[in-house]
Amino acid sequence: MKNLKIALSLLILISITSCDDFLSEKPDNRTEIDTPQKISELLVEAYPQMSYFDIAETMSDNVFDSGMAETLRKNEQNYNWEIQTETTDIDTQAYYWDACYRAIAHANKALEAIEDLGSPASLNPQKGEALIARAYSHFMLVSLWSKRYNPTTASTDLGIPYVTKPETELVTKYKRNTVREVFDFIEKDIEDGLKIVTNDYKQPKFHFNVNASKAFASRFYLIKGDWDRVLELTSDLGSKPVGKLRDFASYDLLSAVDQRLAYASSDAETNLLIVSANSIVSRSYYSNRFYLSGARYPDIFGTATSLFNKPWLYNFYSSNSSITVFLPKFYEYFKYSNVTAGIGDPYVAEVLLSNDEFFLNRIEAHVMKGEIALANDELEYFLSTRTVGYQPTDKLTEAKVVAKYPVIADEYTPFYTMTPVQTSYIKAIAETRRRDFIHEGMRWFDVKRFNIVVNHETTNKPVNTLVKDDNRRAIQIPLHASNTGVELNPR
Repeated sequence: MKNLKIALSLLILISITSCDDFLSEKPDNRTEIDTPQKISELLVEAYPQMSYFDIAETMSDNVFDSGMAETLRKNEQNYNWEIQTETTDIDTQAYYWDACYRAIAHANKALEAIEDLGSPASLNPQKGEALIARAYSHFMLVSLWSKRYNPTTASTDLGIPYVTKPETELVTKYKRNTVREVFDFIEKDIEDGLKIVTNDYKQPKFHFNVNASKAFASRFYLIKGDWDRVLELTSDLGSKPVGKLRDFASYDLLSAVDQRLAYASSDAETNLLIVSANSIVSRSYYSNRFYLSGARYPDIFGTATSLFNKPWLYNFYSSNSSITVFLPKFYEYFKYSNVTAGIGDPYVAEVLLSNDEFFLNRIEAHVMKGEIALANDELEYFLSTRTVGYQPTDKLTEAKVVAKYPVIADEYTPFYTMTPVQTSYIKAIAETRRRDFIHEGMRWFDVKRFNIVVNHETTNKPVNTLVKDDNRRAIQIPLHASNTGVELNPR
């Protein structure tokens, strides 16, 4: 039996002393992962325990200069698509990079332990979870630190190191796989994992259960443009997933605090995968100058943005006279390590996968298959659950979509071709996704895959424009990783 030894070559060595102590410990004193229970416990850590929400959100066109006098340095650097100089603060690029590779290390150790035990069928649930979890963390890394997926250039575009074995040395030099190689590895892990993943957990929504795994897979295949696979994965949702989408109407009866709690609750049918992230994202609305501003949020959430020309059910709040506004999604739990000194760590429950995204992926696949009538029915149903005063007579038609979202030349340019009608519908779905996942960073991934130009304005400074195929669309590799040999992104 091999002993647990998760080295941190790709991670910040936050505590050199504790790391050295662990690595120098006698083998007999190290924890052996030699039972199903220990493997399951190890997999609890196979999910990124940090947040990418603030990073991705601030790089997108959901964020504006609110005019606040001060902001955090990391907020300004994200807004300007710069590498962050802070490397050990939570909610930074380097912190999330490390969290993903730490999660991968746990998944790999679990897979190794399963193999050492002879890979019995009884351990298939753990193996399936480990494979999907490993694929997810690599997917998030390549989505943030590499160029968008394009099959024409994927064989030469720099991906990220795809790690499939536990590290056995303190410092290991890694070579970056190409984007194609990374996507091929992810696809294999997804497909192998889907065959054996289960719902057999005491708290299934904190694990890659069956539906969470399918939802993640549908996101992956949407990026690849495999519409048939997306429709296959989403088939159980049907055209009207009654009771499975987020019930925004019920939030009207709740206080802002209770809305925060409800959003990431495991009781919410829509929530498929939840993680407890070490994050201060719940404080962003008053600490970030570059945020959703009160002056600009009607551009995204105004009645004029509705295909039914009716108000939305999203409830916005502000703590600074509408300089910035927020939708209550994040409830912070502060875990004290020393109550007297007021020292501890903040944690926020974050929804990583939901039926809402799952269903929107299905609608988009219908559009790309040319199944506009089906897309109409499904998008109308989705929007009805977000619209104040929706009536059955508020029908969604192709004419309405085309009129509300006219084609603008070279605005949306994915690697695949789209007809004018498809372009209008894809814009409608992307704007729907943009609203639903405000503050959660999802918009950034649409900005990347559709190659949308983003203009970031700052008072008394020239407009900073992220042009199409801008190298800054791939975050720069963290300094501590490049210092150990991980090749930098071009600039």
